[in-house]
Amino acid sequence: MLFDTHVHLNADQFMEDREETIERARAAGVEYMVVVGFDRKTIPLAIEIAEQYDFIYAAVGWHPVDAIDMTEEDLNWIEELSAHPKVVALGEMGLDYHWDKSPHDVQKTVFAKQIRLAKKLNMPVIIHNREATEDIITVLQEENAAEVGGIMHCYNDSADYVQTCLDMNFYISLGGPVTFKNATMPKEVAKIVPGDRLLIETDAPFLAPHPNRGKRNEPAYVALVAEKIAELRGVDVKELGRITTENAFRLFNINPHKK
Repeated sequence: MLFDTHVHLNADQFMEDREETIERARAAGVEYMVVVGFDRKTIPLAIEIAEQYDFIYAAVGWHPVDAIDMTEEDLNWIEELSAHPKVVALGEMGLDYHWDKSPHDVQKTVFAKQIRLAKKLNMPVIIHNREATEDIITVLQEENAAEVGGIMHCYNDSADYVQTCLDMNFYISLGGPVTFKNATMPKEVAKIVPGDRLLIETDAPFLAPHPNRGKRNEPAYVALVAEKIAELRGVDVKELGRITTENAFRLFNINPHKK
């Protein structure tokens, strides 16, 4: 039993074969997924997909790259959509210093507003971090995001920051990079994250795991992520699947018996 906690089935790359992609995921043992919406186009589609499948849930938020485009109306819209029974988290949100579309101060403002909304709604947050770790931690601490906690999505940072994230009530989610032959940091992290704070994901269609690196990623490949982490931790892959799925249920407040 596997839970892909972060997938973009709402991306253009799945428009032609979304149903077949979902069927392949189920065949690979992926029993639950969260589809993440992050702008005006992908948010409604995330909810639409979640409505079609009882084992798929949605997250809604505003991506930091597009922070400059977000209005108060968008924030109010996200708040309205958060009441949907299939919406289980706010995000992805955070900071992205790789691309220069949105100034850093604008990103921080939009990030902080979404954290405050999450606290108002008592919902976990999904954090996108690219080349902005210190500022991410500062904003999370200043806004007391520990009140709701959430996920460090596709964690690809030093093991040195893991304890800081845990102390802020966050789970660590690992994806395709943990399988890359030359990726030492995710492998180190995979070994040290406490079992009750570990999650797995694909971020599909991005970051496909080895041996599919460079191709379109899809949720079925979360099985490859689970296998590598189980190997690194010296545990049975079924046990790793069980633990990470239970963690996701707890974080997202999902009762699997009420599908």
